[in-house]
Amino acid sequence: MQISLLCIGKTDDKEITSLINYYLKRLPKHWNFEITEIPDVKNAKNLSPDLLKKEEGKLFLNQIDRTDLVLILDEKGKQLTSREFAGKIDGWMNSSVKKIHLLIGGAYGFSDEMYSRANEKMSLSKMTFTHQMIRLFIVEQIYRADQILQGKPYHND
Repeated sequence: MQISLLCIGKTDDKEITSLINYYLKRLPKHWNFEITEIPDVKNAKNLSPDLLKKEEGKLFLNQIDRTDLVLILDEKGKQLTSREFAGKIDGWMNSSVKKIHLLIGGAYGFSDEMYSRANEKMSLSKMTFTHQMIRLFIVEQIYRADQILQGKPYHND
């Protein structure tokens, strides 16, 4: 199984990048985790929010195959506990899902095409965070899921 985090734009905050790398080093190799930072859309300032979301959607779709599982990180998605998220990953592993993409959209979210393509939507919180912080939070949750699935004491209920 491969888990991929697809994000619009780069993380330019060194502290956040350092913390992301802290968890990346601890992820299991067999999950083949990777982060792909998709370059920002050119001339984004000149586009309406809807057109920008469509252009970003095209960039996402270029990274995704038809058979890949797509999980959009979205404020309108379902909120899960860490154990529920670990259970989802375990279920995907046991059902032979080959590639999972977790998507973090741009400032305006996702286009209708991306919502249609998504297998699931998940929210990390009802609060709003920067897209850079969400990268850190989801990488930590993936690490936490691994620890839960291994029965290690990292997660406390």
